Amino acid sequence: MNPNSVSVIIPCSNAAQYIRRTLDSILNQEYENLEIIAIDDGSKDNTKAILDSYVPKIKVLFHQNHANLGQAASLNLGISKTSSEFIAFMDSDDLWF
Repeated sequence: MNPNSVSVIIPCSNAAQYIRRTLDSILNQEYENLEIIAIDDGSKDNTKAILDSYVPKIKVLFHQNHANLGQAASLNLGISKTSSEFIAFMDSDDLWF
């Protein structure tokens, strides 16, 4: 576990139109001890390519390529992959100010 670190978990499903704004709002924070975990839940749009363009700044997990398992499954996967002391959750269309 990484002390004083925060994992931000973002479930994504067909979020291409706004995921860049969400990720940029997190990456522009002054606090640098962040782990960003995005989970693509079977998106049929360009979400996967957009998330891939942010690697290695973020950790991208793809747990379902053919069907949407839902937000709870995505959040649980993100929690299982975190290495931080604290966890925050955001939707793929949220902004962090």
